[in-house]
Amino acid sequence: MKYRDFGNTGIKVSEIGFGGWGIGGNEHGHSYGSTDDKVSLDAINKAFDLGCNFFDTADVYGFGHSETLLGKALKSKRDRVIIATKVGSDFYQGGGFQTFTDEYIRFALEKSLDRLQTDYVDVYQLHNPPIRLLKKDNTYNTLQELKREGKIRAWGISIRDPIEGMTALAVSQPDCIQIPVNIFNSRPLETLLPAAFAVGCAVIAREPLANGFLTGKFGQIKEVTFEEGDVRQTWPPDYILARIEAAKRLEFLQKENRTLTQAAIKYVLSLKEVSVTIPGIKTPEEAEENLGASELKPLTDIEMKELDALAKRNFDLPEH
Repeated sequence: MKYRDFGNTGIKVSEIGFGGWGIGGNEHGHSYGSTDDKVSLDAINKAFDLGCNFFDTADVYGFGHSETLLGKALKSKRDRVIIATKVGSDFYQGGGFQTFTDEYIRFALEKSLDRLQTDYVDVYQLHNPPIRLLKKDNTYNTLQELKREGKIRAWGISIRDPIEGMTALAVSQPDCIQIPVNIFNSRPLETLLPAAFAVGCAVIAREPLANGFLTGKFGQIKEVTFEEGDVRQTWPPDYILARIEAAKRLEFLQKENRTLTQAAIKYVLSLKEVSVTIPGIKTPEEAEENLGASELKPLTDIEMKELDALAKRNFDLPEH
């Protein structure tokens, strides 16, 4: 496993981390299907054994369940891992609410600390805050206070659109920004990643496997269905099929000693601005495949040029 600087924080992180959304399970919906807690715990421990020290989750994943599992697995390893979590999705009211007040952030952090079995969080992120809040400098006051108090070591935002990140960088100095980056989604490369890198703001690249479609596992399936509670269940069928077809065009990236999954992760790691990428991991086998990408050779110049050519056509994907 290779390690990178987490921006200007002084923290060193494994370049491939553990995405903890999936292990939250789908009891409350909006996840990636059913899980087995024993398998999830084995996946966390496997990732650690393979050199992963960065574990990213959110309080809302499984309504606290993802944090609980990470707390159980990592308690004895606390001084050797970096735990990142998020706040803002107020599931305490039943889900669907967003709250970013000082009172709520402090309340939610204490709940997260309890589930994670720790007295501090390494990285604390606002979870999909609206851009109207990102434009206000006082939005970040509580996070800055918590850092001074030693409750958190670094703070940032987890967002969807590069514009949101550019807005935050113009108003404040977040330690990190988390945003989707993958072969299908190179928009952040144009503005946000260079801007963040220039000021020492770490970049957490999430969804490197494009919600599973860059694993290639759907390639031979003619009709894809997802179980109740899977975040992809409500996606338009034509969008799902377009992604499957787009992934088929990437078969040239598969080699004897490299899967499409690993190639997709290597693409994200080719970006010097990225501090860590966090593919979702639900099983020990996924941990081994995903984390194994760190030791593989980079994509070749020819492969990168071919990807650039495909990206210019947006892989013929419809807007979503």
